[in-house]
Amino acid sequence: MLTADPAYSEFVTARGPRLRRAAYLLCGDVDLAEDLLQEAFIALAEKWESVDNPDGFVRRVIYRKRVSWWRKTRREVAVERMPERGIPDGAEDRARDDEVHAALRTLPPRQRAALVLRYFEDLTEAQTAEVMGVRPGTVKSLSHHAIARLREELGSQGLGAMEQKESLG
Repeated sequence: MLTADPAYSEFVTARGPRLRRAAYLLCGDVDLAEDLLQEAFIALAEKWESVDNPDGFVRRVIYRKRVSWWRKTRREVAVERMPERGIPDGAEDRARDDEVHAALRTLPPRQRAALVLRYFEDLTEAQTAEVMGVRPGTVKSLSHHAIARLREELGSQGLGAMEQKESLG
């Protein structure tokens, strides 16, 4: 049974935009991200009363659904350019974001998930490992390999912050 709890509605309203962004970064497709998030929120609503960490629960559902869909289709649709956003100024930042998003789409799903959870969602290695259902060492390895691939795609420029954070983790 779906919940009518106001706390659930508050959670969805407060965390929805950030979780939508994480879903988008995982799959690289706005519509698919919406579908992933909607399925995760439905799953959360069904178990709302028994979930201790709703944020982690939703992330875990998003990640697992994405991997499951990827396994079924085994292909991604690459786009030449990201859709334009109606945000004024910061054209250089947006261009770099487009480059990073395009480079993220070249990564295998597990590497992409490790980076999104660790560096875009700012989870610890342990939290990322829990969401992904792997050990922290696997998260370190996936992150290391993903950053190496991004370096190839983007050059070493702009990855210093991720690299620094990885060495601190």
